[in-house]
Amino acid sequence: MARGVDRHIEARLREHLAVLYGARGVPVLERLLKRLAALAARDRSRDGARARLSEKTSVLITYADQITEPGIAPLHSLTETLKQTVGGLISHVHVLPFMPSSSDAGFSVMDFDRVEPSFGVWGDLRRLARQFGLMVDLVMNHVSARGEWFKRFLAGDPAYANFFLTVDERADLSAVVRPRARPLLTPFETFGGRRLVWTTFSPDQVDLNYANPDVLLRMIDVLLSLVRHGASIVRLDAIAFLWKRIGTPCVHLEETHWIVKLLRAVLDAAAPNVLLITETNVPHAENVSYLGDGTDEAQLVYQFPLPPLVVDAFSRQDVGALSAWARSLDRPPAGCTFLNFLASHDGIGLRPLEGLVDASRVEALVAQTLERGGRVSYRDRGDGTQSPYELNISLFDALSDPTSSEPLDRQIERFLTAHAVMLSLAGVPAIYVHSLFGSRSWIEGAIARNDYRAINRERFDRSRLLGELAERESVRARVFDGLKGLLRARAGHPAFHPGIGQDILALGRGVFGVLRGSADEGRILCLHNVTDAKQSVSAPVVEDATWTDLLSGGRVAVGDGADLVLAPLETRWLAKGSP
Repeated sequence: MARGVDRHIEARLREHLAVLYGARGVPVLERLLKRLAALAARDRSRDGARARLSEKTSVLITYADQITEPGIAPLHSLTETLKQTVGGLISHVHVLPFMPSSSDAGFSVMDFDRVEPSFGVWGDLRRLARQFGLMVDLVMNHVSARGEWFKRFLAGDPAYANFFLTVDERADLSAVVRPRARPLLTPFETFGGRRLVWTTFSPDQVDLNYANPDVLLRMIDVLLSLVRHGASIVRLDAIAFLWKRIGTPCVHLEETHWIVKLLRAVLDAAAPNVLLITETNVPHAENVSYLGDGTDEAQLVYQFPLPPLVVDAFSRQDVGALSAWARSLDRPPAGCTFLNFLASHDGIGLRPLEGLVDASRVEALVAQTLERGGRVSYRDRGDGTQSPYELNISLFDALSDPTSSEPLDRQIERFLTAHAVMLSLAGVPAIYVHSLFGSRSWIEGAIARNDYRAINRERFDRSRLLGELAERESVRARVFDGLKGLLRARAGHPAFHPGIGQDILALGRGVFGVLRGSADEGRILCLHNVTDAKQSVSAPVVEDATWTDLLSGGRVAVGDGADLVLAPLETRWLAKGSP
C-alpha cells in the first residue's frame, strides 16, 4: 500500500479498476498508488461536504480572460476586479477552461500542462485561488485534434496508438445518443491510412478511449495537477459520454459511473476537501444518478431544468410547472447537494424539460427566443430528425423583450426576482458573470464569430466595466447592486444552508413560494411574484407571528388569516426566529 493511502480507499481503487479493466487493473493500481504516494496533499482535513459548504457559499462563473486591460494578464485583472467588486460576497469562482485550446472557447484542450499564455501563468491562477475557492474544469471526454496527443496518434506513435477511438465505417452507431447536429465520426489521415475517429462534439474535439487504462492514468495526472494548483471544486465536463460501447447509447454507461467513483476515491485519498461536480445536461433522473449513494461519486450536480423552467414561469406568468418540478425533487443524499443556476457560458438547455412540460411549451420558448434576437441550437435525434437543444440568448433578454417599450425598471425587477427564485432553493447558487453585471445579448459577436454561443460570451474592458458600475443608474450598476443585496441576505441566515430542506408552497399561479429552515435554524418564507400584477397570498403553513423582511428590513405580520400583498415582480424573504 502506498504510504498515506487509507487501506479502505485502496480497496475502493482496486475494486473500481477491476470492474473497468479486469486483470489489467492490478498493474494500473500499482501505478496509481505510486502517483498518490508522490503527491503532497494540500489538505488532509476529513470534514464532510456539509461542513465545507454553507449559506455563505456561492459560485461566480467566468472565463479566464473575461476582464482585460492593456499590459496586464487577464487572470490578474480578473482577480483584482473580483476582489474589488465581490470580495467577501462570492465564495468561489469557476474559471472556465484556461489551458491552450483550439476551439469551443477553451473546451478543446491542446496542452493540459500549461495555462494559455495570453491569459497568464499558473501563479496567476494560484493567486486567484488564495482569494476565492477555485472551481475548474476537467475536460475528460475529448482533446483537441491539434494537440500533441492526437498528433502523435496520427504519426503512428505506439504510445498513443490506443488513445483514441477508430471505428469501421460499417459499424452500426444508430443507438448512440447525439448531443449535436454534427457527424459522429470524422475522417483523418493517419500513419496507417485513412481512419474514422469518434468525435462526439466537433471534428476538432477527438474523443479519448478510456478502455485504455493509460488514458485514465493521464487524466488522473491532470486532476492531481489541478488540485496542486489550488482547485477546490472540479467540474467533470461532458462526463456522461465518456465510455463508448458500440450497440449502446454510449451515454451514462456503467463504466462511466465506475470512472467517477474512481476519481472520487482518488480525491478522498489525495485531497478529501476537493469536491466533484458532474456536468450532465440531461433529464433529472439521469442527472442525479451521478451522486451515487452520496459517498462514492460526485458531491454536486447541476440543476439543469431550473433555467428553462424559470424562463417559462416568467414568460407565462405561471409558476405551475416550476413549482411541480421543485416539489418533486428528492432530497440529495447526505453530503451532496445541487448547484442551482440560471445562466452559464452555454445556452439554456431544453433537454432537461423532457417529461416536465409538453412540446408546445418548448416550442413557445424557441419562438420567443427567436423573436428577441436569440438563436437556437439543435441536436440529431438519431432518426434523421432534429430537435431544439438549447436557447442561445442572454438571460436578461430571455426574461424581457429588448425591443419592447416596457419600462427598464420592470425588466430589472423581473431579472432580480428570477435570481431570487434561484437563490431561495436548497443547494449552492451559481451566477454567470454576464448575469452579475446585467449583460444583454451580444448578437453582433455571435454573427461575427458564426457561433451561436458567443451571444452570451462578450469580454469586458476593466475600466469600462468599473465605470458603468460607478454610474448608479446604469443597468449594470442596478442589477449588480440588486444581486449583491440578495447574496448578502442569503449569506446572513443559516436557513439557506445547502443542506437544509425546502417546502414548495401552493400559493396560486402567480407566486413561487419556498419555506426553508426549522425551529433550530429559524425559518425563511420566500415569496416571488412572477407576474406583472399585484398578487395576494396567504401562508397558512407558518405560525402567526411578526416576521422580518430580510431585503427591506421591514416587519410583516404573517398568519391569523391575513393576506400578504406582493407588488408586481416583487420578492419578499421573510425571516422568523434567530439562529
